[in-house]
Amino acid sequence: MQAPQEILLAEPRGFCAGVDRAIEIVERAIQKFGAPIYVRHEIVHNTYVVNDLKAKGAIFIEELSDVPPGATLVFSAHGVSKAVQQEAVARGFSIFDATCPLVTKVHVEVAKLAKEGYEFIMIGHKGHPEVEGTMGQLDQGIHLVEDVEDVARVQPAQTEKLAVVTQTTLSVDDAAEISAAVRARFPSVREPKQQDICYATQNRQDAVKVLSPQVDVVIVVGSPTSSNSNRLRELAAKLGTTAYMVDSADELQGEWFKGRSRVGLTAGASAPEILVQQVIDRIKALGAVSVRSMAGIEETIKFPLPKGLKIDAATGLEIRERTPETGPSAH
Repeated sequence: MQAPQEILLAEPRGFCAGVDRAIEIVERAIQKFGAPIYVRHEIVHNTYVVNDLKAKGAIFIEELSDVPPGATLVFSAHGVSKAVQQEAVARGFSIFDATCPLVTKVHVEVAKLAKEGYEFIMIGHKGHPEVEGTMGQLDQGIHLVEDVEDVARVQPAQTEKLAVVTQTTLSVDDAAEISAAVRARFPSVREPKQQDICYATQNRQDAVKVLSPQVDVVIVVGSPTSSNSNRLRELAAKLGTTAYMVDSADELQGEWFKGRSRVGLTAGASAPEILVQQVIDRIKALGAVSVRSMAGIEETIKFPLPKGLKIDAATGLEIRERTPETGPSAH
């Protein structure tokens, strides 16, 4: 049987700016305050990343009652509900919010429009922490739809002021189809000025659309809990290419590559490049002789860290925020 000959790498793939920032927040908090640092929910949905941070001194919890008084607490990149925020403040924790700024943008939009009397239809996956965080910005008036069928069943209290928001890590095509069903049922619905699905999710899905027709099998590096990684595997399969998702190189199976000379490889936005390299090494061991990167969008976006965690790389000192009176300083 023919062994794999070439690996074609999707561009872009792997870490996005929100994931980079979230991981850095936990690492800096450990560096500044010492272990342990408590993190509500997995900081990002990746087993390798979570285990690496555990080894450095992070403790991952779901219930705030598991965090001792006075501890330092980090909210995960997925965001949290108002109730969780309020409970954390009431318990007196030192809080750093690693919510992705693109998720925060959705929270801000919900809060603003709710004040204007809007109800919301949220497109997303039930039980996903980002969905729970966004829906938890309000006590009522936000209705979850997971598919087109749900749109027919949803019953908002009024339809004059109705707005759509979406989970940031959905399939772009699925979200567009559900949005179209919402528009068809509620023609006056208000849609986001910019779509809620994040740039990184969009870019990785666009790259898979280019990659899939050029290869015999697609491997997606990502953890089972990662929404955007699951969407990449589904998208490749939808385009007619056999696709598998793996948490690590150990999960690769030799028979996946029999008779398939060209392998496409990508990674979800929470999967580190070290895992991609380990997968490449394993596929090379099965016979692949060349690795080629596709042309793709270069991502340059970077999100700032919260106040109190900016450290000067040269001195190891915290950077104080620049102010008009004092200019930049460190201590």
